Amino acid sequence: MSQTTAEATKAGNGKGLLIHAAGPLEPDTLAGILRSASNARAALHPGTGIEVVVQGPGVKLLAAGSPATEAINDARQLDVSILACGNSMRSAGLEEKDFIPDIATVPAAIAHLAQRQWDGWAYARL
Repeated sequence: MSQTTAEATKAGNGKGLLIHAAGPLEPDTLAGILRSASNARAALHPGTGIEVVVQGPGVKLLAAGSPATEAINDARQLDVSILACGNSMRSAGLEEKDFIPDIATVPAAIAHLAQRQWDGWAYARL
């Protein structure tokens, strides 16, 4: 079962790194984005929140059986939160039950991106 954003994210200092993965993504592209998030995990202060927000047709790569499953699981093991945009899910005909375990959701990626930036999180679009 998917988690909500509040359950999925932990930021010891109240700030974090927000990575925006938007548009049609190839499996290798998403894997590269998740590797970047994992590299950030190694370089940033322990407890810093790291989220990858997937918006657009790329949410299909978060579904069970995805060719990106290994990269997703590797990132999750390093406490990188992976969030799917609810609007993109509807457009793709996906529901939370369709996702790989531990994928969280946000109602609208754009609103989540804005709120995190207002909260002081760093933003990177990859």
